[in-house]
Amino acid sequence: MALKKPVGTITRGTTNPNRLRRVDRYIASLGVTRKIGAVVVDLGFGASPITAVELHERLSAKNKTVRVVGVEIDRERVERAKAATKPRLDFLVGGFETPLPSGLNSADVIRAFNVLRQYNEDEVSAAWAQMQSRLSQDGLLVEGTCDEIGRLSSWVTLDRIQPLWFTISLKLSALDKPSQVAERLPKALIHRNVPGERIHDYLAALDRAWALHAPLSAFSAAQRWRATCETMLEQGWPLLVNRNRWKLGELTVAWEAVAPKA
Repeated sequence: MALKKPVGTITRGTTNPNRLRRVDRYIASLGVTRKIGAVVVDLGFGASPITAVELHERLSAKNKTVRVVGVEIDRERVERAKAATKPRLDFLVGGFETPLPSGLNSADVIRAFNVLRQYNEDEVSAAWAQMQSRLSQDGLLVEGTCDEIGRLSSWVTLDRIQPLWFTISLKLSALDKPSQVAERLPKALIHRNVPGERIHDYLAALDRAWALHAPLSAFSAAQRWRATCETMLEQGWPLLVNRNRWKLGELTVAWEAVAPKA
């Protein structure tokens, strides 16, 4: 029987060590990754397997039974990556259809980072749907993008049915204003950062709150950011309130608050 062609196109594949540390930290905080035998996919790991290796190391520190599967559409990249294979870390050829090793039926988390930004906006929903169909009952898809060294990062978290949350994670000590993340928004949002769209309103509100608390920068950027988050909460934005994560430069809001308008 002929092998099915992987769904998607080969991306540039650029990556760097530690580039995805922010989203890895977020994924490690998800309860689903603490399950015995949790399966986590690094979809589109690129020219080097380093992001899958790091993801495995970070998750294994909290769950020794976690299994990470690196999936990449370029066969040559997968062949090179196989040198990094070890127990509970595998590499497979594939795309958005998200193949898994024999014996595994679904993924508890799929991380697809810096993949869809190279596609067209009208291709996002179909790619999401394919990946969502490979999730376990309580599984999550984390899809987003970041800059080359991981200082600016954003992502959407989806369950099997719909988008749930939008998250930004920023290196606060290097931050001029929160809307700097605009250049690294997920493909579903990056072209919507214009007046009249919700994501534009959200980033503008963040910038205003950040400017309001400028005097706190004399103490620390983290204190300024926490005050910014508190102001956003007071203004009625549907934030996920986790002040420990706020200290990390991370902020999560309900998807409907930033979702593109029809």
